[in-house]
Parts: sequence; structure tokens; C-alpha cells
Amino acid sequence: MNAAEKIEKLIKKFYMAKKSYVTTSREMDKRVLDNAWSAYEKSKKTKSAQAQPIVWRAIMKKPITKFAAAAVIMLVVVLSITFLDNAVTPAYAIEQTIQASHSVRYLHIRNSVVSQDEPMEFWVEFDASGQLKNMRFNKPAWMDPGDGTTVLVWKNNKAQLWIEKKNFLVTLKDTQIADNAIQAVEQMDPKLAVERLKREQEEGGIELTIEEPANKVEPIVVTATSTKEDDNSPFQRMVLFVDQATRLVNSAELYKLEAGEYQKVITVEYFDYNQPIASEMFTLDNIPSDAMRMDQTTQEVGLAQGDLTDEEMGVELIRQFLQALIERDYAEAGKLWGGVPAERMEKAYGQIRFIRIISIGEPVPHSVTGGLYVPCTVEIEENGKISQWQPEHSYVRQVHGQPERWEIIGGFRGI
Repeated sequence: MNAAEKIEKLIKKFYMAKKSYVTTSREMDKRVLDNAWSAYEKSKKTKSAQAQPIVWRAIMKKPITKFAAAAVIMLVVVLSITFLDNAVTPAYAIEQTIQASHSVRYLHIRNSVVSQDEPMEFWVEFDASGQLKNMRFNKPAWMDPGDGTTVLVWKNNKAQLWIEKKNFLVTLKDTQIADNAIQAVEQMDPKLAVERLKREQEEGGIELTIEEPANKVEPIVVTATSTKEDDNSPFQRMVLFVDQATRLVNSAELYKLEAGEYQKVITVEYFDYNQPIASEMFTLDNIPSDAMRMDQTTQEVGLAQGDLTDEEMGVELIRQFLQALIERDYAEAGKLWGGVPAERMEKAYGQIRFIRIISIGEPVPHSVTGGLYVPCTVEIEENGKISQWQPEHSYVRQVHGQPERWEIIGGFRGI
């Protein structure tokens, strides 16, 4: 209903309410309506409060009834109410989402990569101060085909990693694996994401546009586009979809600028704001009894670095590991390999006779693992045949949460 229709309806209601005996006609109604609307339009253009009595006198001098004058008063009241309704619902500001997100304690995040069918999923719980308390990360198989689907649970500053394909459970101290997952959550945490956008906008690093639909069911769309030249960040545009009622982010889209066009790469969806997450989600209790279990929090693993350089440490660790296999000391070999149980080491290497170390080459930094690749050659006897064996991926790195110690992390058969 437009403003003119509201006026006409109010006038008619006023006549009915007073049970007026004034006889009107269509021409009279139109003249009253036109006079009222003309007075209202003139009042909008008035700059000074001193002009208001003039407008009022102009209205009162018109040949209209008291009922019409009252209708004008009612019109002003109604229009004022309309404007006040608009005023008490302020236009969206990004600070509103920051404020709303600070009260979030539980969140379920689904991260879908455009080129992949299976999403990454996170369940997170924050403490009262907003710090990450518990986390579960379901890692899809496409991220690491060798391991397959993996579940990472982080709780009480410990991480448990369950690799079903390998029937393998490892418990780690405050680890790089957990740190990486935590960083991923922080990148997707809507509160932190919006805070970053506000900060970057203030620094002039992004251009921010906000679309607030009149339909309150539709989301507010916040688009942040990088204004930096040669921006090498993973994404150059982020689009947030904000619920108008709660001011919380429902989803986000991340875009990469390629060949002059923005290509969507990832969609992040946010579910179950402040819906408590069952404690079972943050535990891994239903692990098969025959699973290999490594707990680096209850034993000393790897080799102490001491005064050795990283490169010297890599060579010495490979040497001691191969020597333990030569001596069939599977407990020591397992300790050097992050705490693998002795029986698992014997199962993997018991059928092979390690004869002697032929060579250990210069360590090379390895960007994927964050450690070193140490080439080596060892003489072995397998199935009655003596040969030289060169592991393709003999990697070493610092023990998670124990930077003063180093461990074998892969490259040898059977584990």
C-alpha cells in the first residue's frame, strides 16, 4: 500500500470512528486528500522549524473540515511511525556480524572444493574466551590418496589421527598436524574472517560492497575484493552471505582471479551455530582392537638432536635406524620411527636381513613434510637373494611437539 492509499484509508477510518454526519462526495474526498498530500509535501521541503506554523496555518485556512485536519495529523503520525520503523532497523554494518559471532561456542563447518566431490568437514567448540577448545576434522581421501579418509581429533592439547585404510591410530602432542588444522579452522572462523575484512578495509587492502535486500528472508551479501596489485594470496575475492535476523554468516565463497576473471574455488558453509556438539565427536573410542597404536605423549620417541645441525641430525638418524634393523633391534627401530610398536616393526622387516649400510647421502629439504629427505643405500638379503636397496622417500623431521628430537617419518616399506 503506497502513502496516498494509506492517507485515504485513514480518512475513511476516521470518519467511521466518529460516526460523522458530514455528507461527503467523491470530489470532496479528492480535494481533502489533495490538500493533505500537498501540505505533507511542503512540510518535507521545509528546512527550519520556524516554518512549521506557516504550514499548519496553510492547512487550517483550507476549506476542509476538522475531520480532514485530524486526518492530516494522523497521516503525520503514521508516516513518522513508518520512518521510525525503518530507523530502528539500522543498515547492516560489518561490526554487527563481528559482535554476533563473539557469542558462538559451537560450529559445524563444511568446506567444499569446486573440483572435488567430497567436502572437508570440521566440528569446533570454543571456550568462554573464544579460544579453540575441541576440534574434529574429517579429511577426505582426495587430500591424501595414500592414507585415504582420515579423522583428526584435537582435544586437551593432544591430537589423535585415525587412518582407517592403514588401521593406524597415532596420538601426538601439540602437533604441526593439529596446528595446521587449527589454522584452517581459524581461516574459516566467521568471526575472525569478518574481523580480517574490516581490518583490511581500514588499511585500504580491499574494496567492500554490501547488498542488503528488502526481503528479510534473503541474505545480506558482503563482497570483499582485493585492491592490491600482484596479490599472491590464495584468494582475491570473498563473498559472505549473512543472515539478516542473526547477523551471522551462513556461507562464504572464495574466488581466485585467473585470466582477468574471478573463478570460484571453495564454498564454506556454516551450520548449527551454538548447537552443542556431542562429546563423542571429539573422541576416537571405536578403534579396532588390532589397530596399530602409537602414542607419542607417553613415551620418548626419535633421537635427541643435541649439538648436531639439522643436516647432521638427518644423517645420524638414518644411520642409527638402519643399524637397529641390521641388529634386529625392532624396539629401537620403532622408537626412532615415531614410536611404532616393536611387533609391528618385526612384522614389517623380520623377513628381510639387513646386511650393511653402503652409503648415506646429503640431506635435502623437503617442502611437503617440512623435514629432510636423506638418500641412502643398504645391502639386504630377501628370499635368499642379496641386493642393494635405496628407499625412495626416506624422510626425517622434528618430532611433533618435541622440536629437540627428530624421527623417521616414512620412505621405508611396511609401515
